[in-house]
Amino acid sequence: MQMDNISNMMVSIKNAEAIRKREVIVWPASKLAGEVLRILQREGYVGEIELIDDGRGGKFRVQLLGRINDCGAIKPRYPVKKDEILDYARRYLPSRELGILIISTNKGLKTHMECLDEGIGGVLIAYVY
Repeated sequence: MQMDNISNMMVSIKNAEAIRKREVIVWPASKLAGEVLRILQREGYVGEIELIDDGRGGKFRVQLLGRINDCGAIKPRYPVKKDEILDYARRYLPSRELGILIISTNKGLKTHMECLDEGIGGVLIAYVY
């Protein structure tokens, strides 16, 4: 039984990238997983995303581009203030300009760079580089 959809999605993507697959099926689909995938698509880490409605929760078909070295969910989900975002970026990302943290804010999911620009904090969800 799967307990954390975001963690399972990130592990599936990471494992498929490691064996150089062209696409991966991620299930079950959720709004949060869809938003995380849209951020990954916008930042250029994954290609096309397709929602497959199978009547049992749905699935995402994700096209992989081979640009992800590592990704994962951040657990426990730490609340971060705007001043602490760079500390967590140093903790989870290998270099200053490499990778993104995905943060859930009151204005939706955003990358850590968008949060720094807008001066808002939130809750850490995942990292990708």
